[in-house]
Order: sequence, then C-alpha cells, then structure tokens
Amino acid sequence: MTAPASGPASDPTDPERDPNPAATTARTPKSERTREQIVAAALRLFREQGYQGTTMRAVAASAGVSVGNAYYYFSSKEELIQGFYDQMVTDQTAACVEVFATSTNFAARLRGALLAWLAAAEPYHEFAGRFFATAAQPDNPLSPFSRASSPARDGSIALYRELIDGSSVTVGAELSATLPELLWLYQLGVVLYWVHDTSPGNTRTRVLIEHTVPMISRLVRLSSLPMFRPLSRQTAELVDLLRGTHASQVDGPRAG
Repeated sequence: MTAPASGPASDPTDPERDPNPAATTARTPKSERTREQIVAAALRLFREQGYQGTTMRAVAASAGVSVGNAYYYFSSKEELIQGFYDQMVTDQTAACVEVFATSTNFAARLRGALLAWLAAAEPYHEFAGRFFATAAQPDNPLSPFSRASSPARDGSIALYRELIDGSSVTVGAELSATLPELLWLYQLGVVLYWVHDTSPGNTRTRVLIEHTVPMISRLVRLSSLPMFRPLSRQTAELVDLLRGTHASQVDGPRAG
C-alpha cells in the first residue's frame, strides 16, 4: 500500500523540521524503498520506545536518512500513522493467505481475518490509544474515512471481498456489493474495542470476535432469503449515504 503521490510539507511548529522540505515525492522504486525504510524504522521505535518517546529525528537516524529526507515523505510523526495503517493491511493480508486456503466457511474466514489483524497490531497496543485518538477526529486526514487513508481502507475492503468470494456463503444480491465495506466497518468496531481493552492478552477482544462472528455469519446467510431483501436493500442504501457524508465531512466538497 502506498501513500498519495504528493509529498507533505513539514510542520512549521516542529523544532525538528527541515526548513526546506521537498514539495513532492517522486514515485520511483528508490523513493518507495526509502519510504518503506522510514515506516519500518518508525514502527520499530514505536514498539521499543513508545509513541511519545519516538521523535522524527530518531526515526530518520534509525532509517539511515537525514531528518529533511524523513520530512520529505512524512510531514510529522503523526503522519507515520498512515504507514501503520498500510503495514497492518499488508500483514493481515499475508496472514489471511493461509486462513483462506484452509477453509471456505465464511465464519471461519472472518474469524481468521480478524485474529490476523489482532496478531499484527498486538505489538503496538500500548500506545495505540494515543494515535487512534488523533485519527478519531472527524476532520483529521488520519481518520480511517479520509481520502489520505484510502489506500489502507481500499486494501482492507478488497481483503474482505476476497474473503466473501472464496467462501461458500450465498450473499443476497442487494447486499453483495456493499458487504465488504460493511465487514470493514465491523472490523473498525472491533479495533475500537481493542484500543480500550486492558485485559491480559486482549482476552475481551477475542471474546468479542468469537461471539459476534457467528452473528454476522448468520445475518449474511439470511440476506439471500426473499423476506430479507428489503432490509438488505435499505442497508446497502445506508452505506452509500454514509459514504457520501464521510467524503464531504472529511475531504470537503468535491469540485464538479
């Protein structure tokens, strides 16, 4: 997953900023590798030193680049959260290869996908609350609904489309197109619960997954029954409505 093609400007209030950061980031193999180095270094330092204890200068040093070069790709430490989003999708998708290969059962695949995300995110749990609090602000580019977050969001929705398409479940026609996005929204709910879960080994989040997956699976199966088609249609229409609302609130009015 990659960030938007435009490189961010540095934060003028940040004492570590480079005074002349580049305005754009060329999309070349070398620039992609550098960006990946910076993200990997940041995530490593977040695990070792915590979010608060990690500075952009330390990230740059760990990645083997100058501070100015780090700001060339990310305008602030907060923007590295986009790198976290991307990494979680990458790790979850990789783990799901085996999960999806071993079962066509919808519930088993859904449970496996959620547990894969949980395993990938576990090292970051201690400081997750802080950057998720930033991302929860409706007008923040780090919101999971923002345009800047679209690569990770689209990747996650695509994963759920693969989950559905490879399963044996029959999805009602009215719900089929929007179900991957609904499952992504369901995952966001699980993530929000996980952020606040202080139980050992995130036991409560695992209990939440174990109890809600069968419920979701049952609802999906019911969507193919004629009596549930009106409800499925209304659900799909609601997703379309909310999608448009989020776009206008987070990204602002679109031209045209």
